[in-house]
Amino acid sequence: GADVTLLERNEQLGGRASVMERDGFRFDMGPSWYLMPDVFERFFSQFDRDVSDYYELNRLDPHYRIQWKDGDSLDLAPDVETNVERFEAYEDGAGDALREYLDESEYTYEVGMEHFVYEDRPRLRDYLDPDVGKQARGLALLGSMQDHVEEYFDHPKLQQVMQYTLVFLGGSPHNTPALYNLMSHVDFDLGVYYPEGGLAAVIDGLVDLGAELGVEYRAGADVQQIHGQRGGFKVDYDAADPAEFAPSDRHESWRVDSGGYELADLVVSDADYAHTEQELLPERKRQYDEAYWDSRTYAPSAFLLYMGVEGDLPELAHHTLVLPTEWDQHFETIFDEPAWPDDPAYYLCAPSKTDDSVAPEGHSNLFALVPIAPGLDDDEETREAYRETVLDDIAANTDTDLRDRIVVEETFSVSEFGARYNSMQGSALGLAHTLKQTALLRPSHASSEVPGLYFTGSYTTPGIGVPMCLISGQLTAEAIADREA
Repeated sequence: GADVTLLERNEQLGGRASVMERDGFRFDMGPSWYLMPDVFERFFSQFDRDVSDYYELNRLDPHYRIQWKDGDSLDLAPDVETNVERFEAYEDGAGDALREYLDESEYTYEVGMEHFVYEDRPRLRDYLDPDVGKQARGLALLGSMQDHVEEYFDHPKLQQVMQYTLVFLGGSPHNTPALYNLMSHVDFDLGVYYPEGGLAAVIDGLVDLGAELGVEYRAGADVQQIHGQRGGFKVDYDAADPAEFAPSDRHESWRVDSGGYELADLVVSDADYAHTEQELLPERKRQYDEAYWDSRTYAPSAFLLYMGVEGDLPELAHHTLVLPTEWDQHFETIFDEPAWPDDPAYYLCAPSKTDDSVAPEGHSNLFALVPIAPGLDDDEETREAYRETVLDDIAANTDTDLRDRIVVEETFSVSEFGARYNSMQGSALGLAHTLKQTALLRPSHASSEVPGLYFTGSYTTPGIGVPMCLISGQLTAEAIADREA
C-alpha cells in the first residue's frame, strides 16, 4: 500500500549482484551461486507469483567440483547416495556419518529458518520466551563449526567439504558458530542451481515484480544526506557522473536521475550500514560510533579476475573450488594476520559450461575469486603480481593454461568494493557471521535514534547472502508494518 521510490547510486540495480558486459561476454560480478530455492519460491509466492514467471532454473550436475592441490578431486552430485559412496571412499564409516550429519543439518535448517531466520528477535527478552528454548532444543548453538564437523569426520578433506560454504558466510571454521551446519542441507539436499541468464536474471525478475507493484526506480542517484525523521524526511542525492556511469538499458523501468532531493514519510537504507550511519547522518543521529565499526569483524574482500577466454574449459566444472590440503593458513591471512595469501584457496566459475548466452561462440566465460582480508592495500603493482600468482596456480592445479587465450580481462578488488558499493574496508559481503555477530548481536533493522529510519541487507539479520538479504527485506517490511500502521 505504500508508494515506493528506490534510489540507486550505480548505473544498474542489484547492488553487489551487478553485471559486466564486454565484447559479447556477460559476467555476474558478484553472487554466482543460486542456493536455497525455497527462499525465492516463498518470496515470489507472497505476491501470488511463481519463480518460473520470471526466470528458469537448471540444477547443476555436479553441484560443484573440489580440486585439491595434491591432484585429488571430488565432484559433489545432486544425488545424496552418490555422495555417500564418495565419502566412504575417503574414510570408513564416512558415508553413514554423512547421512547422520545431513539429518541433523535438515532439522537445524527447518527449525532455524522458521523460528530464528524468518522471525526477527531483535531484543534479549525475545530469547527468554519459553517457546524459544523449546524450539532451540537439539540445535548446535555452542561451539565452532570446526569442533562440530570433527565429531563426524576425521579426514581433513571431508572436513573441508563440509565447511567450504562458510566462505559464503564470511567466516572461517574456527569463528563460525556450529549452528551454521544447516548450510550442508542447503548444499547437499536442496541443491545448487543456475538461473538461465545468470544471477542477473534474478535481479531482473525482482525489478520486474517491483515495477508491476508500482515501484519507481532511479539509477545513478547517489544519496548524500538523510535529514529529518518520520513523516518529514528529506533525502539529498547527486546525479551519477555520465562519464563514469553509463545507464543500463536492460530495463525500461530504470532511469538515470538528474539529482536533487526526495521527500518521504519513511526511509529504508540498503546501503552499507556503516556508510549510512557515518556518512549520511549527522553525528547526533548515529546509533553506533566509529569505534564500534572499527571493532567489528568483517567478511572477506576478494580479488576477482574476470576473463573472456578462447576455446573450451574441459577441465573445469561450472563451479570449481581449488583448495590446498591445508587451508588454515589462508584463513589466518584473512582473519588473524591480514596479508595476500601465498597458497590461496579460490573459486572458479565457468557459467558458459551451462549457458551459451554468456560468451561468444567458440569462447568461454570464466572468473576467479580469491577471498582476501578486507582493508588490504591493492595497488596496481600488487594486483598485477597477484594476477600472475592466480594464473600460475590455475595452470598448475587444474591443467587449464589461460595466458595465451584471454581476450577480455578485468580485475575487481578491495578498492572497487569500497568505491562502487561504499563497502566498509572493501568487504565483499558485510559483517562476518561470528558468534559475537549473530542474531540480536547484529545491527538492528530499526534506528533507535531516527524515528522512521530502517535498515536492511547483509549487516542486519539474518545476514549474508542473496537469500538472507531477501529475508532481511521481509523482516524490515514487517517491522515497518508493525510500527507504522
